[in-house]
Amino acid sequence: MDLTPEWDDDERMEYMFSDFKENRDVNSTDWDSKMDFWTVLVVKNCRQRGTVCVSLQELNKTFKRKEKSPLGLPTVIQSMARSGKVMRESEFAANVDCGWLSWGVGLLLVKPLKWTFSTLLGGSRVPLEESFVVIELVKEKAAELLRVYRSSEFASSSILSFQELCTLSSDVCVDESTLCMALLQLQRDKQVTVFLHEGEKIVKFCQPGQDRVSPVSDVEIGIYQLQRSEKLLGERVEKLGLQADKFKEEARMLLKEGKKSKALRCLRGRKRVETRANNLFAKLESIRAILDRIAQSQTDKMVVQAYQAGVAALRLSLKDVTVERAENLVDQIQELCDTHDEVNQTLSSGVTGADEDMDELEEELKSLLDESKPDSIPDLPEVPTSILQTPGELSVTGDKLLSSLPAVPYTPVNISTQKLDEELNMLTLTD
Repeated sequence: MDLTPEWDDDERMEYMFSDFKENRDVNSTDWDSKMDFWTVLVVKNCRQRGTVCVSLQELNKTFKRKEKSPLGLPTVIQSMARSGKVMRESEFAANVDCGWLSWGVGLLLVKPLKWTFSTLLGGSRVPLEESFVVIELVKEKAAELLRVYRSSEFASSSILSFQELCTLSSDVCVDESTLCMALLQLQRDKQVTVFLHEGEKIVKFCQPGQDRVSPVSDVEIGIYQLQRSEKLLGERVEKLGLQADKFKEEARMLLKEGKKSKALRCLRGRKRVETRANNLFAKLESIRAILDRIAQSQTDKMVVQAYQAGVAALRLSLKDVTVERAENLVDQIQELCDTHDEVNQTLSSGVTGADEDMDELEEELKSLLDESKPDSIPDLPEVPTSILQTPGELSVTGDKLLSSLPAVPYTPVNISTQKLDEELNMLTLTD
């Protein structure tokens, strides 16, 4: 078993196996360090073994090293009990109404009298056989058990027998004692109720959507009995069917051997078995029909309850609503809509006027552009329209070529002779 890497350190283990000092205040750091070491180791060991209960006797055997057991384990158990990390099994069960535990397997056989007497007399001795529940681990087991149930085929039925639960939780709880402790924790958490019915332990789980499990009703007990009867009848019908097939095979073998009378006897036995099977099957069908009707009635009940809740909610929501108030609200809404339409119309007309102003501005700008143009544009020669000849065709005579060219533009220069003389004098002075 993997305990701790320090387990092979002789010097370290010699200190850890020594007893605690009577007064913690002498060296609180060492005292707390040793206490934390053993507390973690106790929880780890229980988790590895898959159990939720531990006793001092078991711990002495588990932590035995070189024929020596730790001397401070009683102090560790007492400290864990004071801090709420462990609880006596008897005290853990006493906090829950669980008379069904007396039907368990060896639970609470060790009476808490020794612990009580030692407590009253001021002693600190922990009985070797006293069983303690590790609270952290039992909560983990309880949560895992609830998860396994809700993911199983029994999840649709809130009630199942203790034996069915034992089979279902075989991979979670190593023994029946661990299962009972997990059920006690679920019962403390209001997720499970366990009761005795005709000498049989029955477990009811809290269904999804519920905060706590509801008490077992007579209807649920009746449904459970019908389901048990259905299961038993189904098993008997199947068993009779196998027996009838066996008679048929025996009759066939006897007929091959020529033992006709014995073969007829086997066939008569087969007929009797088939008759019994048919009768049981008819009863089985009746029980199934009843269960179907019960399921349908429960569905109808849920629907009716939903209708009632809906009617109550609708009545509450329409408490302050009347026809007059509704008509008044409609009139106010219509009036506001009319006002909104008028506002939109006003805004739209304002935008149209702005567009007209822009058109006027555009016209004025165009007229300004027209005024800025020159008054007259000098006449330009017309663009020639005759086809120009290629260089290979330049054998034309000079007269024809000159006549084919466009006329040179002529514009008279409006400068007087006096202005020309003045410009000439200015040029002479500049030189």
